[in-house]
Amino acid sequence: MTITMTDRAADQIRTVAVNEDVDLGETMLRVAVVPGGCSGLTYDLGWDTTVQEEDAVEQHEDITVVLDKKSRLYLDGSELDFTDGLNGDGFHFSNPQATRECACGESFAL
Repeated sequence: MTITMTDRAADQIRTVAVNEDVDLGETMLRVAVVPGGCSGLTYDLGWDTTVQEEDAVEQHEDITVVLDKKSRLYLDGSELDFTDGLNGDGFHFSNPQATRECACGESFAL
């Protein structure tokens, strides 16, 4: 599997889906790496209902995760977590391939 997901992250994804009236039986979580941030690359999470030809589809219990080919290379071995403490709340990736991260943890470089 390309990425793993903590129970906290999965619970928060389910909560967001309910709040946004998203049916996880029909809608997937698209995880991507896009250019941006002070370190050069940033993580992007969003809802999607289509799978492209070169996408990888991973199942995390009732959450279907879709990753494009380029993002899979950048995210291999990463873990998606959710925190809501003093150090900032939100989704965070622990990416073993990142050689540098910005102070806020929103962007990284390889």
